[in-house]
Amino acid sequence: MERPKVIFLDAVGTLFGVKGSVGEIYGKIAHEAGVNVSVEKLNEAFKQSLKTAKPPVFPGATKYEIPELEFQWWEAIARSTFGGIGVLDLFSDFNVFFTQLYSYFATAKPWYVYPDVIPTLKHWRELGIELGIISNFDTRIYTVMEHLEITHYFSSITICSTVGAAKPDSKIFTIALRKHNCRAEQAWHIGDSLKEDYYGAKAAGLYPFLIER
Repeated sequence: MERPKVIFLDAVGTLFGVKGSVGEIYGKIAHEAGVNVSVEKLNEAFKQSLKTAKPPVFPGATKYEIPELEFQWWEAIARSTFGGIGVLDLFSDFNVFFTQLYSYFATAKPWYVYPDVIPTLKHWRELGIELGIISNFDTRIYTVMEHLEITHYFSSITICSTVGAAKPDSKIFTIALRKHNCRAEQAWHIGDSLKEDYYGAKAAGLYPFLIER
């Protein structure tokens, strides 16, 4: 196998993960708002909400509009999550609660970098391989990666909300490749989703790797 010119990586679930679970964090902040919910029910409802939601892409939106559209997209996910288990009406002010929740996920507190990530990124950089991110996460990724001190390893970050296409759509991979002036066959993509990362990258002509965390 030839050494790639560029290695692209997914972000959440590949480079860094959630401490505990999304349900634990949703439950903790809900508890602070006076609403007590089962972590197991929250995790299941969150998965269902994500599964049924359309991708967070906003064709025609300006870069100034995108952060607010992302906020609204995630608020709809949260409302669906808590509504799905019948506790939405228990919040005295859901908008205040969600603003706190959304801001929390922009910090380093809910995230941790997987132990194998830093040594591997350093090794690839020493080999002269360019590194990039291709993610369906939102613009908070820039702040999160800065907090986790991994931004400097990457030459590019390509996210769905700013390019108008989400994995597994080939368009997001094509846009990422252009940033490196790289042909698809010269690039690898590593991610934790069989559909979005492995099959998405393969369909776009990149060499795909599926990682299990």
